[in-house]
Amino acid sequence: MVGNLPADGRPLLAVFASDKGPGDAERASIMTQAGTLMARHGARIVCLVDGSMETIPLVTSARAAGGDVLILADEAFHAPPALAEVRVERIEDPEARVRRIGEMAQAFVGLPGSLASVAGLYRAWQRAGAGASRKPVILLNHHRAFESMRGFAADIISHSVSHADRIVTFTDNVDDLWNKIAWSLNVTA
Repeated sequence: MVGNLPADGRPLLAVFASDKGPGDAERASIMTQAGTLMARHGARIVCLVDGSMETIPLVTSARAAGGDVLILADEAFHAPPALAEVRVERIEDPEARVRRIGEMAQAFVGLPGSLASVAGLYRAWQRAGAGASRKPVILLNHHRAFESMRGFAADIISHSVSHADRIVTFTDNVDDLWNKIAWSLNVTA
């Protein structure tokens, strides 16, 4: 193990994002940049699909940069043609999918998106044991997307979880995202 990573030194990151719904029109661009960044640093990415595939820009950019991506989906999921080569693990029960991503991930990454993507991240983190598991959460707070969670982390988590600053970390730009991931996992960038 290197820091909190498996022997091959490649972290498995559960990434939650969405390009659906109202809000920041830059979300697809942010997912593209983040997917490329994580893949270039050797991270493996796992995405949860509940209903529709909302992380297509993330997955396609990570794959284009040589990244390893896994999609956790139900039996009815059909990958769009652009993702035909991406590995899919099918788990019919939604709760079992959430538990699986929580067990697999070394860290959880939240990109600006919908409330559904934030709820999915929280559910997976909780199923992984949340603070007890000490699996970090790194949130890209672009245009204050996670500002309320920053307040929650400062007011609640910091008083109940030791080293909370390593458990829930925020960054305001994509360029700093990998630095926060590496720092949270205690590995060299």
